Amino acid sequence: MNKVILITGASSGFGRLMALALAGDGHVVYASMRATQSKNSLHAAALREHATLRGIDLRALELDVQSDTSVTAAVDHIMDEQGRLDVVVHNAGHMVWGPSESFTPEQLAELYDVNVLGAQRVNRAALPHMRHARTGLLLWIGSSSAAGGVPPLLGPYFAAKAAMDALAVSYARELTPFGIETSILVPGAFTRGTNHFARAGRPAEPDRVAAYASHLPEGFNESMLAALAATVPDEADPELVSQAAVDIVSMPHGQRPFRVVIDPASDGSAVAYAVIDRVRQEFLQRIGFAHLMRPHAHPSN
Repeated sequence: MNKVILITGASSGFGRLMALALAGDGHVVYASMRATQSKNSLHAAALREHATLRGIDLRALELDVQSDTSVTAAVDHIMDEQGRLDVVVHNAGHMVWGPSESFTPEQLAELYDVNVLGAQRVNRAALPHMRHARTGLLLWIGSSSAAGGVPPLLGPYFAAKAAMDALAVSYARELTPFGIETSILVPGAFTRGTNHFARAGRPAEPDRVAAYASHLPEGFNESMLAALAATVPDEADPELVSQAAVDIVSMPHGQRPFRVVIDPASDGSAVAYAVIDRVRQEFLQRIGFAHLMRPHAHPSN
């Protein structure tokens, strides 16, 4: 059965790729983004054109994860049109690049607002409908950085993604009594198809950046970027991530994996996450709550 799917941050990168792939697989996909009438109007128009050419149900939707009003309006719109919401893909996020000290607390708060609080706003709007239906899937797009290699100059971003992962894990246990599943899809580094570094935010205090640069080898930032890029094989295709999303959504209810790592750079996250998730499962078993590891309801769809 086709699903009604909401994807946040779908103007570009993994969000856009997943929107195209999931709609192409026969699902009703709401590819959400902010500023559909201004900044992202061309992205929204391109999605609509693609949907028309391919004959798929792919809809650009205004949604700013930093606004309670915008999130509520978007979810209400989906419910008015479809009467249900089966899958939420938490993809919206933003990257920054630079020495951690050179970012102001306000910049970190802004980053946390997009990467973590945005997901919380969407959950608070979507989950009442899923709980009422006694079924659903939260698909969180994480980061290998929360358990794998952690290079410098990405500290605030890594901290936000680690917080998002922790929130996803907690939600997973709390939602199983309602038949709502959780899967965390963890991309590693990809050097093409996502534009993460090209769009990365920069520190607000250049004097602190300069202070760090004065004590580092010349070209340190560029060398770090090149070293990270060198870990990614030339054939690494970001569509591996979108195909993994299609595979997860297509699986029968109750049989979806808790975590899937797609890491062409092999930064160790697949091994580390396997250990971390097993430790957490064993703890639930030890305290007598192993039943929280899988959803309880068995809906007909």
